[in-house]
Amino acid sequence: MYLVESKGGAIVCMLLSLFFLGTWPALLTLLERRGRFPQHTYLDYTITNLLAAVIIAFTFGEIGTSSLEKPNFLSQLSQDNWPSVLFAMAGGVVLSIGNLTTQYAWAFVGLSVTEVVSSSITVVIGTTLNYYLDDKINKAEILFPGVACFLIAVCLGSAVHASNAADNKAKLDSYSNESKDGIRANNITDSKQAYTKTVDVNDVEKGAASTEKAKFGTALFLIDLEKRRAIKIFGKSAIIGLALTFFAGVCFSLFSPAFNLATNDQWHTLKDGVPHLSVYTAFFYFSVSCFVVALILNLIFLYRPVLNAPKSSLKAYINDWNGRGWALLAGLLCGFGNGLQFMGGQAAGYAAADAVQALPLVSTFWGVILFGEYRRSSRKTYMLLVGMLFMFVAAVGILMASSGHRK
Repeated sequence: MYLVESKGGAIVCMLLSLFFLGTWPALLTLLERRGRFPQHTYLDYTITNLLAAVIIAFTFGEIGTSSLEKPNFLSQLSQDNWPSVLFAMAGGVVLSIGNLTTQYAWAFVGLSVTEVVSSSITVVIGTTLNYYLDDKINKAEILFPGVACFLIAVCLGSAVHASNAADNKAKLDSYSNESKDGIRANNITDSKQAYTKTVDVNDVEKGAASTEKAKFGTALFLIDLEKRRAIKIFGKSAIIGLALTFFAGVCFSLFSPAFNLATNDQWHTLKDGVPHLSVYTAFFYFSVSCFVVALILNLIFLYRPVLNAPKSSLKAYINDWNGRGWALLAGLLCGFGNGLQFMGGQAAGYAAADAVQALPLVSTFWGVILFGEYRRSSRKTYMLLVGMLFMFVAAVGILMASSGHRK
């Protein structure tokens, strides 16, 4: 099997993982905003998420000859390594629940704030656990200042979204007052601020051709988005979304330490002479449990939806091809992103590999480009946004600089 053994190779894995893991949430958010049922999207996503693990196992996990010390993927399937397998599967269970939870949190509190808060919890809890599980191979004097940068970025991120929420409320209140005064009709007809004439067959918000659409950041845009999206959020408490986000963060903070235990057996649960699970075998079991949990929960949610999501059926899911390609792509990105994170973590330490939790950098970029987040916001919001992104860049660099080398 192929192993990443150099620090440079580990960093490349982390950077690719960072891009993949920051991009797939944007695709699922895009589909929810188009009105596609979240149950349909997640069922598609979870199929290709498992497929990515299978591809990695039968390629990287089967390169070269198998030996007693470093068995290939297929060789390990018949070995007595069930304690490690259970750790890997436990990691897959909490990741699946965390990912499913964030799909609903994105609708309530937005893509960026969900990623910022959940990533911060992951770094604070998960990175600390991995540091001690890895026998402190990462440089603590570099690692924990990086964690501190994440925390500062989290505070700035919370301020960004509080400020942006206030901006949006002001836009909607102003639009409501204008409507009451009879000004709305004139604004729609005369103002180029509200509408832009365009012919756009790839309208990312509507998913269809449009000759007239509201500009990003306007009150009309916010109202139109609420009409189209699958999960309705107007009038709902933000506490629900924040609670979902914190719960997801706790789940995310546990899956990497569980995977660490599966591949390195720090608690000595394997019998003497049984080799540790390779990162590819562990990732396979990890993804299988992730798939099974997602399949069971989403089949239930088809008929018994949660948080006012629309009710559906298995037949409706099978016939729903609108946006299926994006959902399948999201699953591949997430699967390969997780695999690359684990490959880098096995080489340089899982605490350093948690640098991929700076994925809100990527998610915020997509949020601005695809969804118009922060458009026409106040100067205060823009200043806080720049500060948040700067601290995330610093956090990524510092955590990667703390990389050690596993013996």
